[in-house]
Amino acid sequence: MKLSKAQYDEIAQFLGHVQPTRQSLRKLKERFPSQSQSTLLSIFSQEYQKQIKRTHAKHHTAEAIETYYQRYLSGVMKNAAAPVLLELANEVDFAPSLMARIVLERFLQEQEGTIPSKTLINSMLRDPSQIPDGVLANQVYQCTVNDCCYGPLVDCIKHAIGHEHEVLLREMLLEKNLSFLAEEQLRAKGYDKTPDFILEVPVAVEGHIIHWIESKASFGDECSHQAYLNDQFWSYWNRYCYVTGDYHVVQIERFQLPHTLPQGFSSNFPGISHSD
Repeated sequence: MKLSKAQYDEIAQFLGHVQPTRQSLRKLKERFPSQSQSTLLSIFSQEYQKQIKRTHAKHHTAEAIETYYQRYLSGVMKNAAAPVLLELANEVDFAPSLMARIVLERFLQEQEGTIPSKTLINSMLRDPSQIPDGVLANQVYQCTVNDCCYGPLVDCIKHAIGHEHEVLLREMLLEKNLSFLAEEQLRAKGYDKTPDFILEVPVAVEGHIIHWIESKASFGDECSHQAYLNDQFWSYWNRYCYVTGDYHVVQIERFQLPHTLPQGFSSNFPGISHSD
């Protein structure tokens, strides 16, 4: 499925005026009823992540961290049951899970006298019952379950969706009697960077010879596509030649790809790709 550039721009412009909450997702669906929920959610998530990346630094200055921590302490002193961290994150337009991480790290640093490891922080965010302060544990839990775009819960959902679509793609390849090697088979052979599937017998798609497929259960906008090119597709191209990048949710129709895009690159796989 493809989305016109004009449609994408309209959705992105709308998202620029709402907060990243479930209520905003409902408004988005009401505003664009013809688009699937998975498409809107994927665009919503990617646009919000772009915003967070642009403002990430200002929330991690020493002054900002101390301000957030003192506001947390003041807030829970007045009402420990109130969603202090969640409301603070919404107020400063920052992801709740990332706000929880900032305050948790500052709390542990004060308790232990040293900077806590990322492993410890990640473990506590995944399981707030490990946090030695019950009030803070509840505050962190509220942030993670109410964050639509970041945090351990969202990571689990993304992983599950990605795995589901890989299974769907594998079934479609088998259905079409295409011989292939899956990622786990390639890793067993000693390959370090591998696509999801390498076709043992290449096929022709839209006039191009396709050797391998990388499945992406996400929205394929120009920014994410360029990131995938730099992080994955170029290295796959150098190793395995011609390619198709399969975006399972939706992609923008006719966005401008780099002039140095490999001859033979296809961003869709007719008859194989799956959409809502």
